[in-house]
Amino acid sequence: MCFSALSGNRQVTIVDQLHTDFLCILAVIPEDDLSMQNVASENFRKSLLLSAASFFERRLVSILTELVNQWSHSTLPLNEFVRIKAIERQYHTYFDWDRPNGNPFFRLFGSDFKAFMERRCKDDEAFSDSVEAFIEIGRERNRLVHQDFGSYALEKTFDEIYDLYKKARHFLDNLEQCFTDFNAQPTNEND
Repeated sequence: MCFSALSGNRQVTIVDQLHTDFLCILAVIPEDDLSMQNVASENFRKSLLLSAASFFERRLVSILTELVNQWSHSTLPLNEFVRIKAIERQYHTYFDWDRPNGNPFFRLFGSDFKAFMERRCKDDEAFSDSVEAFIEIGRERNRLVHQDFGSYALEKTFDEIYDLYKKARHFLDNLEQCFTDFNAQPTNEND
């Protein structure tokens, strides 16, 4: 019963399910067993962070692959070239994980798109916050996996990690629309 207690109006992901599962497991550990509570919490926090980062990587790769397929009108050789040379195993090169914005990623699509996205972030605080949360998850993921996973002291609480994940989802939930909106802008060929 506890493991299927998810609801709400947004799509439930594996990260949401893990969050619920972890809470259920923590609930059955006796409150007076602080050692077990701490061990479980430490491992669950790391797992939740990695799950969120992995989910975002797969989602962004999927979005980019689908956009290439749409924009190239399914020209298979071109799609495969872009997928293999620009998308597969390139995700972590798209961002400067130490900067709290998406500008390095946005710049990959040209200076006009970068400027468009900078305006979007300036005009839409929730979107800007979601980009920052997305970057923070990626940054924390990198620290976790590159600084000795087993002994790394993750400072964020379980709830803080899940809140970052929920906030960061807004970025990817709206990224395709950003490309659509950018492409719908009138061009100024006579400038």
